[in-house]
Amino acid sequence: MNKKEVLEIRKQFSPQNCAITRICGCYVDGEKEKKLEFKEAFLSLPEEEEYKYFDLFKRTLSGTVGKNLLNMSFPLEEEQKGGAQEQLMQLRDSRLTDDMLVSEFYDKVIEHYDFGEHYLILLIHAAYDVPGKASDGMEMYDASDTVYEHILCSICPVSLSKAGLCYNAEHNSIEDRIRDWIVTDPINGFLFPAFNDRSSDVHSLLYYSKKPEELQEVFLTQVLGCSQVLSAGTQKESFQAMIADTLGEDCPYSVIRNIHENLNTLIEENREEPEPLELGKPEVRRLFSLSGVPEENLEDFDREFDETVGEKASLLASNIASTKKFNIKTPDIVINVNPDRTDLVDVRVVDGRKCLVIPVDDQVEVNGIEVRMDPETGAEGQPLQPLSAGPRL
Repeated sequence: MNKKEVLEIRKQFSPQNCAITRICGCYVDGEKEKKLEFKEAFLSLPEEEEYKYFDLFKRTLSGTVGKNLLNMSFPLEEEQKGGAQEQLMQLRDSRLTDDMLVSEFYDKVIEHYDFGEHYLILLIHAAYDVPGKASDGMEMYDASDTVYEHILCSICPVSLSKAGLCYNAEHNSIEDRIRDWIVTDPINGFLFPAFNDRSSDVHSLLYYSKKPEELQEVFLTQVLGCSQVLSAGTQKESFQAMIADTLGEDCPYSVIRNIHENLNTLIEENREEPEPLELGKPEVRRLFSLSGVPEENLEDFDREFDETVGEKASLLASNIASTKKFNIKTPDIVINVNPDRTDLVDVRVVDGRKCLVIPVDDQVEVNGIEVRMDPETGAEGQPLQPLSAGPRL
């Protein structure tokens, strides 16, 4: 799913567009014991509750595609009889009215979801009447020929509210506040089937993780039947390792700067595209070559890519690029450069020593104080003197 398709489904979580038919839930304590199970026709809920549920469901489809929202496909074996995909299909097709299927799903989540505190499993079924689109992109609600039936699961931590004092209006007094168990924003969830090309794709699902580096791998493989994927952080680490391995000990600053600039240029050129920019083995090789990596260093590139990333894997450009910063570090100095002005920093040999050279024609501040940079004079134009020549304290 791309960001436009995600947004289209998010829009359904509102009173005007609501396509939810049923909601089920299971409250689990820190000992993995079921404390409560419930099921309701969603539209029978009080309006105030509906709005709160809408917020939770929207957050399950929030974040960045490729980082918080991951498109996952089922391996062939999981689409066979008894596989995870078949079980999810049964849940969807039952419209969550089969109590045994729903209970089995809860049990499977509780067994494989790694979370040592209280949490709530929310499960909804919805049937979205997908409107057709005219040639100019306008939606035609009277020309729908597709119904997107799906289930959405949200896993929400339940935490105890903070202790404190409160004002009791009835007694007109300040009293100890009653502590409640509060359902907080979801940290994981999934949408099945995926909404690809504005229709159901039963071979895929969309997985949500609030923290991109905590994907719940066991839950992914055992409950959803999906293969493990590289998280956003792991993709960046793999890309950096590949650069280091390809360039070896001779890792020129100019090449690293060129890779940074060329990668950001690719992202900018594809900014308006709905699909996130993916870089496979050929694209990364071309990026390295255009950035000045010598051809002899690319002789083992294919093998290094397969070992580091995966033979058929790809990297999302947004996960491996640093679009908001360009840092240069030495053991004693850290330089933060505007990522659009890396051309201001150069490497030169000065008096026989390798130096980073930065022009300082513009305003310069030191600890918030504006200073004048003059290599031959000190403050107010006075000649520089060693500390020993200055006044003693």
